[in-house]
Amino acid sequence: MALFLALNLLFFSMAPSTGGSGKCPIDALKLGVCADVLANLLNLKLGSPPVQPCCSLINGLVDVEAAVCLCTAIKANILGINLNVPVSLSLLLNACNHKLPSGFQCP
Repeated sequence: MALFLALNLLFFSMAPSTGGSGKCPIDALKLGVCADVLANLLNLKLGSPPVQPCCSLINGLVDVEAAVCLCTAIKANILGINLNVPVSLSLLLNACNHKLPSGFQCP
């Protein structure tokens, strides 16, 4: 019985969480590549902005982690422009096929 419990504890401690940690696992400075994407989205230029460099950084993150990462970059002004945080965050997440979690507020 003790062996069974020990194996269960080991298994569940190694299993990945699907809820996200609410922390950004990415160096926020790398998110500077999202500036061009956001500038194109805000200026409403025709055509599709090149989202790959930005989206590839947050690809694989759950929505809340992606939101926290982009919030960090926007609030730290890493992107180099003064922004409306909720609008900018929503635009970037949508461009990268992520959704803004319901009730989410930037920390």
